[in-house]
Amino acid sequence: MGRLEGKVALITGGARGQGRAMALRFATEGADIAFLDAAQGKFATIPYEISREEDVERTKADVEALGAGCIAEVGDVRNQADLDRLVANAVAEFGHLDIACASAGVHSFAPLWEMTDEMWSELIDINLTGVWRTAKAVAPQMIKQRSGVIISTSSVMGRETGPDLAHYTAAKHGVIGLTKSFAYELGPHGIRANVLLPSVVHDLMGDNPPTRKWVFGRDDATTEDYVEATRHWHLLRGHAALPAVAVANAALYLASDEAMHISGAEIVVDSGHTVLPGYNTAPIVDPEVAVGPYENDGVVLPVADRD
Repeated sequence: MGRLEGKVALITGGARGQGRAMALRFATEGADIAFLDAAQGKFATIPYEISREEDVERTKADVEALGAGCIAEVGDVRNQADLDRLVANAVAEFGHLDIACASAGVHSFAPLWEMTDEMWSELIDINLTGVWRTAKAVAPQMIKQRSGVIISTSSVMGRETGPDLAHYTAAKHGVIGLTKSFAYELGPHGIRANVLLPSVVHDLMGDNPPTRKWVFGRDDATTEDYVEATRHWHLLRGHAALPAVAVANAALYLASDEAMHISGAEIVVDSGHTVLPGYNTAPIVDPEVAVGPYENDGVVLPVADRD
């Protein structure tokens, strides 16, 4: 018997990356899978290629090869009807819905004063509003059952920030608060809700030419450069960018009965990143800013009291 034997899991962004890893990992533990992915190759303001229909077909085939039932649909988390349809189809096919993983997410880069309205809206609509829409779609069925688990994906950027990521940071901070609201409102119905905060993950969302150019400031940065750079992001010996299954394993724990007493929690999956002290890698020297020792311990005295 697997840890999710007899369970049904709905996953957004399931065709690639962390969502795909969750679908496969859950299937190995006995769950049937219903997943959704936009699979259109390109979003208007996202600089890298997103999933395509062949990614949906591949993940569906791999889940079924593990012996699990699978519903795979092309849909957008910005469209409530797509999510509602997936829920209805999953319940019609499998009879119930036990787990929902709001994993769909994207990123893009721009200084906040150069970010367009379209960039802001597209990312917020997918990364934050899409999580709310997922919970909104699954909640009625889970309330009816008086059971269920919702797992949202935030990021360590839900507790930190970085350059050119104001919209991403805002969304990921929001996902944490939103998931705590899920836990608060749905707990009386027997539904648990928790949020994952992954660090840098080695998937196609992170390791792609536009993102590598943003990280390194040059067009010829390679996957090897990316992996080596991510070693500086982590504390644990030998750890670079995380495999997507690291996040899936944490989701599996939260979805299982082993976590039956855990709700409203933030689970950090970061190889010790958040333990590291802050460090300015590029301090700017300004001759107009005084740097100690400071006269009078830095206190500006009234004119009459000056020596």
